[in-house]
Amino acid sequence: MSGPLRVLVVGLGDMGMSHARAYAALDGFALAGLCARGIAARDDLPSAWRGLPRFADFATALAEVKPDVVSINTYPDTHAEYALCAIEAGAHVFVEKPLAETVAQAARVVAAAQAGRRKLVVGYILRVHPSWIRFVELARTLGKPLAMRMNLNQQSVGQAWARHRTLMQTMSPIVDCGVHYVDVMCQMTQSRPVRVHGIGAHLSAETRTYNYGQLQVTFADGSVGWYEAGWGPMMSEVAFFVKDVVGPKGAVSIVMPEQGRAAAAGAATTASSDLDTHTKTSLIRLHHADLDADNALARPDELFRMDDEPGHDALCAREQALLLRAIREDLDLTEHMQAAVDSLRIVLAADESIRTGRVVTL
Repeated sequence: MSGPLRVLVVGLGDMGMSHARAYAALDGFALAGLCARGIAARDDLPSAWRGLPRFADFATALAEVKPDVVSINTYPDTHAEYALCAIEAGAHVFVEKPLAETVAQAARVVAAAQAGRRKLVVGYILRVHPSWIRFVELARTLGKPLAMRMNLNQQSVGQAWARHRTLMQTMSPIVDCGVHYVDVMCQMTQSRPVRVHGIGAHLSAETRTYNYGQLQVTFADGSVGWYEAGWGPMMSEVAFFVKDVVGPKGAVSIVMPEQGRAAAAGAATTASSDLDTHTKTSLIRLHHADLDADNALARPDELFRMDDEPGHDALCAREQALLLRAIREDLDLTEHMQAAVDSLRIVLAADESIRTGRVVTL
């Protein structure tokens, strides 16, 4: 196909809107339809989209639009179902993370994409982020084993808390957000995860599942990592963003400049719930463990400033540029798709560990 790829965008929350703006801006894509529950009442869509077909029902949208690409930005409990329907209809798929609610569902989506020769890109935004790519590269210079410490706690209020409460009807923070960071760990170690342990606490009567969790994962090469995630108005803004890796040769860390800023009384948003905070890296610090004859550090730390890194919408555009290249150039996405399954397997093992109180062997 030589013309622009016609895209049906399903789900128009924060992520769906960002991806829709990317399709509208990128040569090679054309918005062909918008689908979301309650779309009839939406008055916040760009005027340039006014003439686009709008649908409240996915099956109807898929049948009428007949898109080349379906972009799935709904809640996770529909990801696998919608992806399978889109692939069966002959469309390529972008789907936000996590790919599915179970490993079996995720594997089924991947198998369908491969059998149908359709491209499947999963929304692992850190994989297209220049600063996070650099972070992974530097971690690989530290030797083995690695000790990886990561978290993203969100003091969510207002609309962020409403969104989190809905998400937690079916999925915990450790699963929804954790796939990003255990994927980063897998990239850093390039080793097989073998054992997962999780702990969690139910800190809100408003949520169906626990809203705070932590996982610990051990890799075959001896590397270890922990990840922590909590959502809700009770969460602390202190140390909410930790991205730190230690190896025999030193350490590499993402440094945030304004951590610990207190939220104002009555605030509708907080620093930790800001979407840009999830991906922004102000500074990367590389620490060298080399000692001189006096056992003092032989080299100073190196600082890599990230002042010109892309914002959230620009990162979403990079994800869609990857999808476009994959379709146009027939890129092999096997590793990308398998990574989405593998990272889901780890966080779901942590969820199982939290619910059963047992260590899970992979």
